[in-house]
Amino acid sequence: MLFRSLIGTAQIVFFLMGAMTIVEVIDTHGGFEVITSRIRARYLGTLVWVVCWGSFFLSAVLDNLTTTIVMVSLLRKLLPDRDQRLMCVAMVVIAANAGGAWSPIGDVTTTMLWIGGQISAGHVMQQVFLPSILSVVVPLIVVSFQLRGSLEGILPSSTPVTPMQAKEQRIIFSSGLSILVLIPVFKTITQLPPYMGMLLGLGLIWVITEILHHRRNTEQRNQYSV
Repeated sequence: MLFRSLIGTAQIVFFLMGAMTIVEVIDTHGGFEVITSRIRARYLGTLVWVVCWGSFFLSAVLDNLTTTIVMVSLLRKLLPDRDQRLMCVAMVVIAANAGGAWSPIGDVTTTMLWIGGQISAGHVMQQVFLPSILSVVVPLIVVSFQLRGSLEGILPSSTPVTPMQAKEQRIIFSSGLSILVLIPVFKTITQLPPYMGMLLGLGLIWVITEILHHRRNTEQRNQYSV
């Protein structure tokens, strides 16, 4: 009994360590700028809808905390008004939690149930996706009537990057997200535990980062290495 409990706990720990490391590698390379730099809403009402739906679908792949941090960082650049920012942040938290609920890898609790075999990826997505959308849409409609005004003259200030850095951001972001999304597919096809797919994906990210930075000095390679 103790042996089986330790095995189950170890699977969850290895899975979460791999997932958090991939997310950290994306963040270190500035990969989330690929999303935030493309948000060009001109009105408060539009902004909250765009940010919330971005949080909803992003948190289905990443963890809720990371998604919230990324979107809150964007809102800090866009909204100088504290009250407006707090209302948008509250909606981001709702959207991130709702998005993580319908995906087997979007929330720690769902991930534990999925790895433990209590739920299947297809079933939880089928049963929870619509309720998750409703839990975001209803408060969004209410908040949209309270947030009015223009964002003219307030644009997100992204950190300047070179063409090479922008290319690295896109490669790491797309690779990391693709690996996380394909973990349930890996489990379905191979029937192997999810943590093995996550560690395999982590190894692939490691290889990609080493290839991208192989011409840099040791200190720079260590900064971006898994």
